[in-house]
Amino acid sequence: MLTDIERHALRRAVEIAADDGVPLGPNPRVGCVLLSPGGDVLAEGHHRGAGTAHAEADALARATASLTGATAVVTLEPCTHHGRTGPCADALLDAGISRAVIARRDPNPVAAGGIDRLRRAGIDVELDVPEELAAAAAHLNRGWEHGVRHQRPLVTAKLALTLDGRAAAADGTSRWITGEAARAEVHELRATCDVVLVGAGTARADHPTLTARPEDGARVPRQPLRAVMGTGQFPALPTPEGAGEAITLATHDPSAALADLFARGRRHVLLEGGPTLAAAFLRAGCVDELIVHLAPTLLGTGPPGLGDLGITTIADRLDLDLVEVTPLPPDLRLTLRPRAA
Repeated sequence: MLTDIERHALRRAVEIAADDGVPLGPNPRVGCVLLSPGGDVLAEGHHRGAGTAHAEADALARATASLTGATAVVTLEPCTHHGRTGPCADALLDAGISRAVIARRDPNPVAAGGIDRLRRAGIDVELDVPEELAAAAAHLNRGWEHGVRHQRPLVTAKLALTLDGRAAAADGTSRWITGEAARAEVHELRATCDVVLVGAGTARADHPTLTARPEDGARVPRQPLRAVMGTGQFPALPTPEGAGEAITLATHDPSAALADLFARGRRHVLLEGGPTLAAAFLRAGCVDELIVHLAPTLLGTGPPGLGDLGITTIADRLDLDLVEVTPLPPDLRLTLRPRAA
């Protein structure tokens, strides 16, 4: 069972792991807090991206007092493999720790095994952490964990719709279907993903910037990669100050596009447009989450918010599980996941 001091330390480890400047991939985001036998904080550390020290090594390097009998509080199981850095489990053992609090097992079979190694060495390993903190540690790396399991990025499709499923009016106008709160949340979503992807049709029609722009005008330390998928001619994306890199994925195949992005170290893709792109990814089974901003308005006609899914009979419908409903007055945000077959 965790002590109050260890709970506080784990909350702090999650906080420092979530540093906005740390990439979302291809490595996990991890935080570590080292506690003395009496509960004092000896050092903190976190991983800052591929090629940098792991969280445990970073914390060990910052410690100035003896670590004999110390407790290591970490958000992810210490690794056991030799990569650009040595095994973190061995480093903790060499430092003389006697206890480890670990929020989450490592799903990567190449790196996992640290828990067993520590226990074999006689270290008291605590995995029973509060659900809130376990969920926070999981959320840190949901794109990375998805990549480990599926070898492609996590894909979130964002749609803005009227109650009758329209994305724009019959004359093509669409600013603004949703209100200010929903539009502000789009920028928050962009800041939490490492790719924002649109189709060539959206690039031609809307000339989107695809940047994260907070309401308060604050600088976003990590802008997403901006990507346009498709072939043919379309204008280059605008490049306002601070915008992330922009690339073209010259394919109509969602799996090929995701393979390209995965190879670039990207682990969470936000699909922002348009209806043809979203439909293509849904048809390919490449959407993991949908976020629908639903406006309390009707148009009656106009382009639909989603393109053809190739469904001709009710038996073939694509069912979704409703995960969450959140008011964003005057709109609603629906968070959904395609239902497993």
